Amino acid sequence: MWRFFLIDTMINNNSYFIKFNKEISNALIPEIFNYIQDEIPHPLCIEASHQLQDYLLTQQDWIHNFGLEKNNIEPSIGKMFGVLIVENKEKEIGFLVAFSGKLAGKNIHDLFVPAIYDALTEEGFLNTGMIELSKINERIATLYNIDNKENKVLINQLKSERKKHSNQLQKLLFDNYYFTNQYQEMKGVYELFPKTLYKNPPSGTGECAGPKLLQYAFQNEMKPLAIAEFWWGISPKSIKRKHKKYYACCEEKCTPILKHMMLGIATNLSI
Repeated sequence: MWRFFLIDTMINNNSYFIKFNKEISNALIPEIFNYIQDEIPHPLCIEASHQLQDYLLTQQDWIHNFGLEKNNIEPSIGKMFGVLIVENKEKEIGFLVAFSGKLAGKNIHDLFVPAIYDALTEEGFLNTGMIELSKINERIATLYNIDNKENKVLINQLKSERKKHSNQLQKLLFDNYYFTNQYQEMKGVYELFPKTLYKNPPSGTGECAGPKLLQYAFQNEMKPLAIAEFWWGISPKSIKRKHKKYYACCEEKCTPILKHMMLGIATNLSI
């Protein structure tokens, strides 16, 4: 039932603004922007997360193996989801939802705010570039099966070519990521991640739920009030995450972006 409520809300308002399915007390509305603190999100973020989790449990719009059930779909991977409590132009309190990275192999899905930049279009440079990388990997794998000195030299050359090609793709991707704030000031990735702090911006920068949510809010004249993210699914091997547990926006990828996006907004935490 809630799934249809979400879709109806989005269509009627021509936006991704979602209304709460229960009455919200004015006393719960934060006076300043609220980040998650001591692993505890704002109560409105918990309510919004529960509505989103209900949708994740019942939706049939896409297929993604979160690793929560035993099946033969591979690979299984958990996902970070985010909710942003906002006040829209009509002074209504509701929320926006987003996911980090890709979901079911795509950047764009109904109900979730759009990606900062969708590089997965069929004719986009990223898909074309990834095809070329796959060809290089196939050539390397073939040469590994033939063990001789000449092939080892060629393998090293291909690895160098692969690294150069991958770095070029990453730069092209970052060149298309721009982030705004309440003053509609746009800044790109390389402005926000100066080389004095990072050798290069981390891979995946700009794809987290937090920046997606704030970007859509600012672009559509919505006032952000509180934010939280939760993990849904099995934990990845690289970092420990627990199903349904709440997390703050990641420091490595998000802090430099959020400092720009939250300029001039009073918050409960300094970033």
